[in-house]
Amino acid sequence: MTDASPIDTSALITDMGQRARAAARTLALAPTAIKAQALRGAAQAMRDNMPIILAANAEDMERATAAGLSPAMLDRLRLDPVRLEGVAAGLEAVAGLPDPVGETIDRRERPNGLELSRVRVPLGVIGIIYESRPNVTADAGALAMMAGNAVILRGGSEARSTNRAIHACLVKGLVSAGLPEDAIQLVPVADRSAVGAMLTATGLIDIIVPRGGKGLVARVQAEAKVPVLAHLDGINHVYVDRAADPAMAIAIALNAKLRRTGVCGAAETLLIDRAYPDPAPLLAALADAGCELRGTQDVRAIEPRALPASDEDWDTEYLDAILSVALVGGVEGAMAHIAAHGSHHTDAIVTGDAAAAEHFLNEVNSAIVMWNASTQFADGGEFGLGAEIGISTGRLHARGPVALEGLTTYKWLVRGTGQTRP
Repeated sequence: MTDASPIDTSALITDMGQRARAAARTLALAPTAIKAQALRGAAQAMRDNMPIILAANAEDMERATAAGLSPAMLDRLRLDPVRLEGVAAGLEAVAGLPDPVGETIDRRERPNGLELSRVRVPLGVIGIIYESRPNVTADAGALAMMAGNAVILRGGSEARSTNRAIHACLVKGLVSAGLPEDAIQLVPVADRSAVGAMLTATGLIDIIVPRGGKGLVARVQAEAKVPVLAHLDGINHVYVDRAADPAMAIAIALNAKLRRTGVCGAAETLLIDRAYPDPAPLLAALADAGCELRGTQDVRAIEPRALPASDEDWDTEYLDAILSVALVGGVEGAMAHIAAHGSHHTDAIVTGDAAAAEHFLNEVNSAIVMWNASTQFADGGEFGLGAEIGISTGRLHARGPVALEGLTTYKWLVRGTGQTRP
Protein backbone atom coordinates (compact mmCIF):
# COMPACT_ATOMS: atom_id res chain seq x y z
CA MET A 1 0.00 0.00 0.00
CA THR A 2 1.38 3.45 -0.91
CA ASP A 3 0.61 6.83 0.57
CA ALA A 4 -0.99 7.86 -2.75
CA SER A 5 -3.49 4.98 -2.79
CA PRO A 6 -7.10 6.12 -2.33
CA ILE A 7 -8.40 4.55 0.84
CA ASP A 8 -11.23 4.83 3.34
CA THR A 9 -9.22 5.73 6.43
CA SER A 10 -12.18 5.13 8.73
CA ALA A 11 -12.47 1.57 7.46
CA LEU A 12 -8.69 1.17 7.70
CA ILE A 13 -8.56 2.23 11.36
CA THR A 14 -11.60 0.09 12.17
CA ASP A 15 -9.89 -2.96 10.69
CA MET A 16 -6.62 -2.19 12.48
CA GLY A 17 -8.48 -1.63 15.73
CA GLN A 18 -10.32 -4.93 15.50
CA ARG A 19 -7.10 -6.79 14.82
CA ALA A 20 -5.40 -4.94 17.66
CA ARG A 21 -8.14 -5.91 20.11
CA ALA A 22 -7.72 -9.55 19.16
CA ALA A 23 -3.96 -9.28 19.64
CA ALA A 24 -4.44 -7.49 22.97
CA ARG A 25 -6.30 -10.48 24.37
CA THR A 26 -3.29 -12.65 23.62
CA LEU A 27 -0.78 -10.13 24.96
CA ALA A 28 -2.67 -9.71 28.22
CA LEU A 29 -1.90 -13.35 29.03
CA ALA A 30 1.59 -13.53 27.50
CA PRO A 31 4.35 -14.53 29.94
CA THR A 32 6.97 -11.92 30.75
CA ALA A 33 9.73 -14.03 29.20
CA ILE A 34 7.92 -14.23 25.86
CA LYS A 35 7.34 -10.48 25.69
CA ALA A 36 10.98 -9.88 26.58
CA GLN A 37 12.06 -12.35 23.89
CA ALA A 38 10.09 -10.37 21.31
CA LEU A 39 11.85 -7.14 22.27
CA ARG A 40 15.30 -8.68 22.24
CA GLY A 41 14.55 -10.16 18.84
CA ALA A 42 13.46 -6.73 17.60
CA ALA A 43 16.66 -5.15 18.94
CA GLN A 44 18.76 -7.71 17.11
CA ALA A 45 16.76 -7.15 13.93
CA MET A 46 17.48 -3.43 14.20
CA ARG A 47 21.19 -4.09 14.46
CA ASP A 48 21.10 -6.56 11.59
CA ASN A 49 19.20 -4.07 9.43
CA MET A 50 21.04 -0.91 10.49
CA PRO A 51 22.13 -0.01 6.93
CA ILE A 52 18.53 -0.30 5.71
CA ILE A 53 17.18 1.85 8.55
CA LEU A 54 19.86 4.51 8.11
CA ALA A 55 19.26 4.62 4.35
CA ALA A 56 15.55 5.09 5.00
CA ASN A 57 16.35 7.86 7.47
CA ALA A 58 18.58 9.57 4.90
CA GLU A 59 15.62 9.64 2.50
CA ASP A 60 13.44 11.21 5.18
CA MET A 61 16.12 13.75 6.10
CA GLU A 62 16.50 14.80 2.45
CA ARG A 63 12.75 15.33 2.07
CA ALA A 64 12.46 17.12 5.41
CA THR A 65 15.36 19.46 4.65
CA ALA A 66 13.87 20.31 1.26
CA ALA A 67 10.51 20.96 2.95
CA GLY A 68 12.13 23.49 5.28
CA LEU A 69 11.66 21.72 8.62
CA SER A 70 13.14 23.60 11.56
CA PRO A 71 16.54 22.62 12.98
CA ALA A 72 14.82 21.27 16.09
CA MET A 73 12.53 19.03 14.01
CA LEU A 74 15.44 17.86 11.87
CA ASP A 75 17.40 16.96 15.00
CA ARG A 76 14.47 14.88 16.24
CA LEU A 77 14.26 13.10 12.90
CA ARG A 78 17.96 12.41 12.40
CA LEU A 79 19.41 8.95 13.14
CA ASP A 80 23.04 7.87 13.05
CA PRO A 81 24.66 4.59 14.13
CA VAL A 82 25.08 5.79 17.71
CA ARG A 83 21.47 6.96 18.06
CA LEU A 84 20.16 3.81 16.39
CA GLU A 85 22.20 1.62 18.70
CA GLY A 86 20.66 3.59 21.55
CA VAL A 87 17.19 2.76 20.24
CA ALA A 88 18.06 -0.95 20.04
CA ALA A 89 19.57 -0.88 23.51
CA GLY A 90 16.38 0.82 24.71
CA LEU A 91 14.35 -2.17 23.53
CA GLU A 92 16.59 -4.47 25.53
CA ALA A 93 16.30 -2.20 28.55
CA VAL A 94 12.51 -2.41 28.42
CA ALA A 95 12.77 -6.20 28.09
CA GLY A 96 14.67 -6.28 31.38
CA LEU A 97 12.20 -4.17 33.35
CA PRO A 98 9.86 -5.69 35.95
CA ASP A 99 6.57 -6.66 34.33
CA PRO A 100 3.71 -4.78 36.03
CA VAL A 101 0.97 -7.03 34.61
CA GLY A 102 -0.48 -9.24 37.33
CA GLU A 103 1.14 -7.29 40.17
CA THR A 104 -1.01 -7.11 43.29
CA ILE A 105 -1.23 -3.46 44.31
CA ASP A 106 -2.89 -4.12 47.64
CA ARG A 107 -5.00 -6.71 49.44
CA ARG A 108 -7.48 -6.42 52.30
CA GLU A 109 -10.04 -8.54 54.10
CA ARG A 110 -13.47 -7.21 54.99
CA PRO A 111 -15.18 -8.01 58.33
CA ASN A 112 -17.51 -10.38 56.49
CA GLY A 113 -14.55 -12.44 55.30
CA LEU A 114 -14.44 -11.19 51.69
CA GLU A 115 -10.87 -10.88 50.45
CA LEU A 116 -10.36 -7.94 48.07
CA SER A 117 -7.29 -7.27 45.99
CA ARG A 118 -6.34 -4.85 43.22
CA VAL A 119 -4.28 -6.31 40.40
CA ARG A 120 -2.58 -4.50 37.51
CA VAL A 121 -3.94 -5.29 34.04
CA PRO A 122 -3.18 -3.82 30.60
CA LEU A 123 -5.12 -0.83 29.28
CA GLY A 124 -5.97 -2.73 26.08
CA VAL A 125 -5.31 -0.96 22.77
CA ILE A 126 -3.23 2.23 22.75
CA GLY A 127 -3.07 4.69 19.86
CA ILE A 128 0.13 6.72 19.53
CA ILE A 129 0.15 9.80 17.26
CA TYR A 130 3.56 11.40 16.89
CA GLU A 131 5.76 13.61 14.72
CA SER A 132 9.38 13.53 13.56
CA ARG A 133 10.92 11.22 16.14
CA PRO A 134 11.33 7.75 14.59
CA ASN A 135 12.65 6.42 17.91
CA VAL A 136 9.08 6.74 19.20
CA THR A 137 8.12 3.90 16.87
CA ALA A 138 10.41 1.58 18.80
CA ASP A 139 9.95 3.07 22.27
CA ALA A 140 6.16 3.23 22.15
CA GLY A 141 5.79 -0.16 20.54
CA ALA A 142 8.06 -1.75 23.12
CA LEU A 143 6.48 -0.17 26.17
CA ALA A 144 2.92 -0.81 25.08
CA MET A 145 3.61 -4.44 24.24
CA MET A 146 5.65 -5.15 27.39
CA ALA A 147 2.75 -3.81 29.45
CA GLY A 148 0.45 -6.28 27.68
CA ASN A 149 -1.17 -3.78 25.30
CA ALA A 150 -1.59 -3.78 21.56
CA VAL A 151 -0.63 -0.50 19.90
CA ILE A 152 -1.51 1.39 16.73
CA LEU A 153 1.24 3.80 15.71
CA ARG A 154 0.63 6.81 13.48
CA GLY A 155 3.92 8.56 12.79
CA GLY A 156 4.44 11.79 10.91
CA SER A 157 4.83 11.75 7.14
CA GLU A 158 8.29 13.34 7.48
CA ALA A 159 9.58 10.08 9.07
CA ARG A 160 7.57 7.59 7.05
CA SER A 161 10.48 5.64 5.55
CA THR A 162 12.35 5.35 8.86
CA ASN A 163 9.19 4.38 10.75
CA ARG A 164 8.44 1.59 8.30
CA ALA A 165 11.98 0.21 8.55
CA ILE A 166 11.90 0.23 12.37
CA HIS A 167 8.39 -1.21 12.48
CA ALA A 168 9.49 -4.11 10.28
CA CYS A 169 12.09 -4.98 12.94
CA LEU A 170 9.47 -4.89 15.69
CA VAL A 171 7.29 -7.28 13.71
CA LYS A 172 10.25 -9.65 13.27
CA GLY A 173 10.70 -9.67 17.02
CA LEU A 174 7.02 -10.43 17.64
CA VAL A 175 6.99 -13.27 15.12
CA SER A 176 10.22 -14.75 16.52
CA ALA A 177 8.57 -14.97 19.96
CA GLY A 178 5.32 -16.43 18.65
CA LEU A 179 3.27 -13.31 19.39
CA PRO A 180 0.71 -11.86 16.95
CA GLU A 181 2.23 -9.32 14.58
CA ASP A 182 -0.95 -7.26 14.94
CA ALA A 183 0.25 -6.42 18.45
CA ILE A 184 2.26 -3.49 17.02
CA GLN A 185 0.71 -1.92 13.92
CA LEU A 186 1.83 1.12 11.93
CA VAL A 187 -0.78 3.15 10.06
CA PRO A 188 0.36 2.74 6.43
CA VAL A 189 -0.96 6.04 5.05
CA ALA A 190 -0.02 9.67 5.63
CA ASP A 191 -3.56 10.96 5.13
CA ARG A 192 -4.42 13.26 8.05
CA SER A 193 -7.92 11.80 8.14
CA ALA A 194 -6.37 8.69 9.69
CA VAL A 195 -5.66 10.78 12.79
CA GLY A 196 -9.30 11.81 12.97
CA ALA A 197 -10.38 8.19 12.60
CA MET A 198 -8.15 7.17 15.50
CA LEU A 199 -9.44 9.98 17.70
CA THR A 200 -13.01 8.78 17.28
CA ALA A 201 -12.36 5.02 17.43
CA THR A 202 -14.29 4.48 20.65
CA GLY A 203 -14.62 0.82 21.55
CA LEU A 204 -11.51 -0.03 19.52
CA ILE A 205 -8.80 2.25 20.94
CA ASP A 206 -8.75 2.67 24.72
CA ILE A 207 -6.40 5.65 25.05
CA ILE A 208 -4.57 8.07 22.74
CA VAL A 209 -1.06 9.36 23.42
CA PRO A 210 0.03 12.30 21.21
CA ARG A 211 3.72 13.19 20.95
CA GLY A 212 4.56 16.19 18.85
CA GLY A 213 4.14 19.91 18.48
CA LYS A 214 1.55 22.12 20.09
CA GLY A 215 -0.69 22.03 17.02
CA LEU A 216 -0.89 18.23 17.02
CA VAL A 217 -1.52 17.91 20.74
CA ALA A 218 -4.12 20.68 20.73
CA ARG A 219 -5.98 19.00 17.88
CA VAL A 220 -5.94 15.64 19.64
CA GLN A 221 -7.21 17.11 22.91
CA ALA A 222 -9.95 19.07 21.10
CA GLU A 223 -11.23 16.29 18.83
CA ALA A 224 -10.67 13.05 20.70
CA LYS A 225 -13.62 10.92 21.75
CA VAL A 226 -11.09 8.55 23.29
CA PRO A 227 -9.27 9.39 26.57
CA VAL A 228 -5.99 11.29 25.98
CA LEU A 229 -2.71 11.14 27.91
CA ALA A 230 -0.51 14.10 26.97
CA HIS A 231 1.20 17.37 27.68
CA LEU A 232 0.55 20.43 25.55
CA ASP A 233 3.63 22.54 26.34
CA GLY A 234 6.95 22.08 28.10
CA ILE A 235 7.36 25.59 29.53
CA ASN A 236 9.96 24.60 32.09
CA HIS A 237 11.68 26.87 34.60
CA VAL A 238 15.03 26.91 36.36
CA TYR A 239 14.99 29.07 39.48
CA VAL A 240 18.38 30.14 40.86
CA ASP A 241 17.96 30.92 44.54
CA ARG A 242 20.03 33.35 46.60
CA ALA A 243 21.74 30.35 48.24
CA ALA A 244 22.71 28.66 44.96
CA ASP A 245 26.30 27.65 44.33
CA PRO A 246 27.39 29.88 41.38
CA ALA A 247 29.28 27.15 39.51
CA MET A 248 26.37 24.74 39.92
CA ALA A 249 23.89 27.38 38.79
CA ILE A 250 25.85 28.00 35.59
CA ALA A 251 26.28 24.31 34.84
CA ILE A 252 22.61 23.49 35.40
CA ALA A 253 21.31 26.50 33.45
CA LEU A 254 23.54 25.73 30.46
CA ASN A 255 22.60 22.07 30.43
CA ALA A 256 18.90 22.63 31.02
CA LYS A 257 18.66 25.03 28.07
CA LEU A 258 21.33 24.00 25.59
CA ARG A 259 22.07 20.27 25.91
CA ARG A 260 19.23 19.60 23.45
CA THR A 261 16.98 22.56 22.81
CA GLY A 262 14.29 20.57 20.96
CA VAL A 263 13.28 18.19 23.75
CA CYS A 264 10.27 18.79 25.98
CA GLY A 265 12.47 18.84 29.09
CA ALA A 266 14.50 21.84 27.90
CA ALA A 267 14.26 24.92 30.11
CA GLU A 268 12.48 27.88 28.55
CA THR A 269 12.64 30.42 31.40
CA LEU A 270 15.37 31.26 33.88
CA LEU A 271 14.29 32.89 37.14
CA ILE A 272 16.96 34.49 39.33
CA ASP A 273 16.48 35.57 42.91
CA ARG A 274 16.99 39.33 43.23
CA ALA A 275 19.17 38.51 46.26
CA TYR A 276 21.45 36.19 44.24
CA PRO A 277 24.88 37.77 44.75
CA ASP A 278 26.22 37.96 41.20
CA PRO A 279 23.97 37.03 38.26
CA ALA A 280 26.27 38.58 35.64
CA PRO A 281 28.53 35.50 35.15
CA LEU A 282 25.47 33.27 34.85
CA LEU A 283 23.89 35.39 32.13
CA ALA A 284 27.22 35.89 30.38
CA ALA A 285 27.83 32.13 30.28
CA LEU A 286 24.52 31.58 28.52
CA ALA A 287 25.07 34.39 26.04
CA ASP A 288 28.64 33.26 25.37
CA ALA A 289 27.32 29.76 24.61
CA GLY A 290 25.10 31.16 21.86
CA CYS A 291 21.83 31.38 23.77
CA GLU A 292 19.60 34.32 22.90
CA LEU A 293 18.40 35.91 26.13
CA ARG A 294 15.11 37.79 26.37
CA GLY A 295 14.81 39.61 29.64
CA THR A 296 13.20 42.30 31.71
CA GLN A 297 14.79 45.72 31.98
CA ASP A 298 16.75 44.81 35.11
CA VAL A 299 18.08 41.68 33.39
CA ARG A 300 19.22 43.75 30.40
CA ALA A 301 21.01 46.13 32.73
CA ILE A 302 23.09 43.17 33.94
CA GLU A 303 23.63 41.55 30.51
CA PRO A 304 23.51 44.08 27.63
CA ARG A 305 23.25 41.34 25.00
CA ALA A 306 19.80 40.38 26.28
CA LEU A 307 16.86 41.46 24.14
CA PRO A 308 13.63 42.89 25.58
CA ALA A 309 11.16 40.23 26.68
CA SER A 310 7.55 40.54 25.54
CA ASP A 311 4.51 39.31 27.45
CA GLU A 312 4.33 36.33 25.09
CA ASP A 313 7.86 35.18 25.92
CA TRP A 314 6.86 33.94 29.39
CA ASP A 315 4.29 31.60 27.81
CA THR A 316 6.40 30.36 24.89
CA GLU A 317 7.98 26.94 24.40
CA TYR A 318 10.89 27.97 22.17
CA LEU A 319 12.45 24.55 21.50
CA ASP A 320 15.43 26.61 20.36
CA ALA A 321 18.48 28.35 21.83
CA ILE A 322 16.30 31.12 23.28
CA LEU A 323 15.70 31.71 26.99
CA SER A 324 13.46 34.19 28.75
CA VAL A 325 14.96 35.59 31.97
CA ALA A 326 13.46 37.43 34.93
CA LEU A 327 14.56 38.51 38.39
CA VAL A 328 12.10 37.47 41.10
CA GLY A 329 11.57 38.01 44.81
CA GLY A 330 12.90 34.79 46.24
CA VAL A 331 11.17 31.41 46.31
CA GLU A 332 7.71 32.93 46.64
CA GLY A 333 8.28 35.14 43.61
CA ALA A 334 9.57 32.18 41.59
CA MET A 335 6.60 30.01 42.53
CA ALA A 336 4.17 32.80 41.67
CA HIS A 337 5.76 33.20 38.22
CA ILE A 338 5.65 29.42 37.63
CA ALA A 339 2.00 29.26 38.70
CA ALA A 340 1.14 32.05 36.28
CA HIS A 341 3.16 30.90 33.27
CA GLY A 342 4.22 27.26 33.73
CA SER A 343 2.73 24.25 31.95
CA HIS A 344 3.03 21.85 34.91
CA HIS A 345 5.74 19.86 33.13
CA THR A 346 9.15 20.27 34.84
CA ASP A 347 10.49 22.99 37.12
CA ALA A 348 13.78 23.13 39.05
CA ILE A 349 15.32 25.04 41.94
CA VAL A 350 19.06 25.52 42.37
CA THR A 351 19.93 26.23 45.99
CA GLY A 352 22.04 25.17 48.94
CA ASP A 353 19.16 26.00 51.31
CA ALA A 354 17.37 22.74 52.08
CA ALA A 355 14.37 24.50 53.62
CA ALA A 356 13.89 26.65 50.52
CA ALA A 357 14.24 23.58 48.33
CA GLU A 358 11.63 21.59 50.27
CA HIS A 359 9.25 24.56 50.12
CA PHE A 360 9.66 24.65 46.33
CA LEU A 361 9.38 20.87 45.94
CA ASN A 362 6.22 20.70 48.01
CA GLU A 363 4.36 23.68 46.56
CA VAL A 364 5.18 23.73 42.84
CA ASN A 365 2.40 21.63 41.32
CA SER A 366 4.19 20.26 38.28
CA ALA A 367 4.51 16.68 37.14
CA ILE A 368 8.26 16.82 37.84
CA VAL A 369 9.89 19.14 40.39
CA MET A 370 13.68 19.09 40.81
CA TRP A 371 16.30 20.32 43.25
CA ASN A 372 19.85 20.97 42.01
CA ALA A 373 19.37 19.03 38.77
CA SER A 374 18.90 19.90 35.11
CA THR A 375 15.38 19.81 33.71
CA GLN A 376 16.78 17.69 30.88
CA PHE A 377 16.55 14.72 33.26
CA ALA A 378 12.79 14.78 32.60
CA ASP A 379 12.98 11.49 30.75
CA GLY A 380 11.73 8.00 31.50
CA GLY A 381 15.10 6.44 30.80
CA GLU A 382 16.81 8.79 33.25
CA PHE A 383 14.16 7.93 35.84
CA GLY A 384 15.03 4.25 35.52
CA LEU A 385 11.73 3.50 33.80
CA GLY A 386 13.25 2.41 30.49
CA ALA A 387 11.99 4.20 27.42
CA GLU A 388 8.98 6.44 28.03
CA ILE A 389 5.83 6.71 25.99
CA GLY A 390 5.51 10.38 26.87
CA ILE A 391 5.27 12.92 29.66
CA SER A 392 1.84 13.47 31.18
CA THR A 393 1.01 16.79 32.83
CA GLY A 394 -2.57 15.80 33.64
CA ARG A 395 -3.89 15.02 37.10
CA LEU A 396 -5.52 11.66 36.36
CA HIS A 397 -4.21 8.13 35.80
CA ALA A 398 -0.49 8.82 35.20
CA ARG A 399 1.74 11.85 35.65
CA GLY A 400 5.31 12.64 34.60
CA PRO A 401 7.24 10.11 32.49
CA VAL A 402 4.80 7.37 31.49
CA ALA A 403 6.36 3.93 31.16
CA LEU A 404 5.22 0.39 31.87
CA GLU A 405 3.24 1.01 35.05
CA GLY A 406 1.52 4.03 33.50
CA LEU A 407 0.27 1.82 30.65
CA THR A 408 -1.69 -0.40 33.00
CA THR A 409 -4.86 0.01 34.98
CA TYR A 410 -6.21 -2.31 37.64
CA LYS A 411 -9.16 -4.51 38.39
CA TRP A 412 -10.62 -5.67 41.69
CA LEU A 413 -10.58 -9.36 42.53
CA VAL A 414 -13.05 -10.45 45.21
CA ARG A 415 -12.73 -13.88 46.80
CA GLY A 416 -15.48 -15.17 49.04
CA THR A 417 -16.62 -18.26 50.85
CA GLY A 418 -20.33 -18.03 50.04
CA GLN A 419 -21.13 -14.56 51.44
CA THR A 420 -24.43 -12.93 50.48
CA ARG A 421 -25.34 -9.30 51.11
CA PRO A 422 -28.07 -8.74 53.71
